[in-house]
Amino acid sequence: MRLRDDQRSLVYDAESVVRGIFDRADRGTGRQLELFGSHLTLPVERRFASVESVQDYADRVLALNWVRARWPRSAVPVTVRARAGAKAAHYEPATATLAVPVVCGQSRWALRELVVLHELAHHLEPDGAGLAPHGPEFVDRYLVLVEEILGGEAAFVLRTVFVENGVRPG
Repeated sequence: MRLRDDQRSLVYDAESVVRGIFDRADRGTGRQLELFGSHLTLPVERRFASVESVQDYADRVLALNWVRARWPRSAVPVTVRARAGAKAAHYEPATATLAVPVVCGQSRWALRELVVLHELAHHLEPDGAGLAPHGPEFVDRYLVLVEEILGGEAAFVLRTVFVENGVRPG
């Protein structure tokens, strides 16, 4: 039995804000920003061209020594597939499948590092834990992945926007 997913919309709303911050930086508004009095430089977020490139990235993340040491579930391979819907990526725990929308009109919004790391944070949930899908434990896994892979600045932005949106970490 899983716990109620009462943070889902809060997490999604916060992530939408963070993706917007990264999108504006990519459009040339600059990578430097001030957030609650802290000055930082956003890292470049990886973008992917295909399901195959997302698969390669997911495989590489799960093979990292520190990921293997921290989360035993990282030894379970994940399969990446195209998703028919355009509104969301999702993770299918029964088959360890990450489903990403590939083309959504003119946008390829889901073929990006933040989305893939979000879905990998779902994959890394301990077997049988029965946790809320977007609960505090998920938030912690996601923040660790972002901090260690994208960098401290990206994690700071995500953590700050989470707090501002009422998302509870563990």
